[in-house]
Amino acid sequence: MRFFSDNAAPVHPQVMAAIAAADTLDTAYAGDRWTAQLDGRLSDLFETPVSVLWVPTGTAANCLALAALCPPHGGVVCHRDAHIQNDEGGAPEFYTHGAKLFLADGEGAKLTPDSILHVVDAIADDVHRVQPHAISITNATEYGRVYAPAEVAAIGDVARRRGLGLHMDGARFANAVATLGCTPAEVTWRAGVDALSFGFVKNGAMSAEALVFFATDHAAVTQYRRKRAGLLLSKGRYLAAQILAMLDGDLWLDNARAANARATTLAEAAGTRLVHPVEANEVFLRVTPAEAAALRAKGFDFYDWVAGEIRLVTAWDSREDEVAQLAAAIQAL
Repeated sequence: MRFFSDNAAPVHPQVMAAIAAADTLDTAYAGDRWTAQLDGRLSDLFETPVSVLWVPTGTAANCLALAALCPPHGGVVCHRDAHIQNDEGGAPEFYTHGAKLFLADGEGAKLTPDSILHVVDAIADDVHRVQPHAISITNATEYGRVYAPAEVAAIGDVARRRGLGLHMDGARFANAVATLGCTPAEVTWRAGVDALSFGFVKNGAMSAEALVFFATDHAAVTQYRRKRAGLLLSKGRYLAAQILAMLDGDLWLDNARAANARATTLAEAAGTRLVHPVEANEVFLRVTPAEAAALRAKGFDFYDWVAGEIRLVTAWDSREDEVAQLAAAIQAL
């Protein structure tokens, strides 16, 4: 019974069917009829004109976005626990050709205007100092916390006043929107976001993420960066078909709601063991090594986190009976 990562979840049947339906002769690279629909479909979803590029990984989406928002001589403000800092193997620096990451603090891996300004205001406007050019936030965060639209808007205001681009790492964007109950527009461009890495792989897709530019002028040059990075797949229609399938009937949102509901069940069983409020599909618990071993002995698979903590992640396909068994096992510790 696996609760270690939503990356390991199977592909949703509707997505697999869409891949099969795209398995026909069409124009190569990004000229196919599936890719041609992305801008329009996501413009409808976000209630504003957007430019969309498909990419195969979240790392690619994040780093291409940062390369668009930050020059090689600049810097990006992010949380010190952000995925781009701790889990992407130097890819942000590689894709941006050397931009610096400025690390800020915040509870639950969330930045605030004050934590951003604490970093930015300490940087002298001097040729000897790397200057900030962008901010990157994660929604939902690495600890499963969500930014409400007002929180994003407060950061967006800082970005506008300081002339900084604003990127949102949305590997679990669907989970955040499902929790917030807001529209995708309210928590992105209306709050000042310039670029969104819209994650689908964790939520039922096979190998497709959408890089959404609200500042659409960034998309044109990013197409060249995508090619140069070796990410322009010749059969990109299979990626576009996955994204379109996830949008059909709001499958992306239904899947996220299912994963979130399972996480809520585990959170209710955990009680005072919870390390962070559960606002998406990640649950962090305080357990001893012996208790973690006891859970594994009952057939549950999960990540050890920092000392004395474990991480449980639910997915769109997490079975109710297995979640119930895990909840009972946690209560029995």
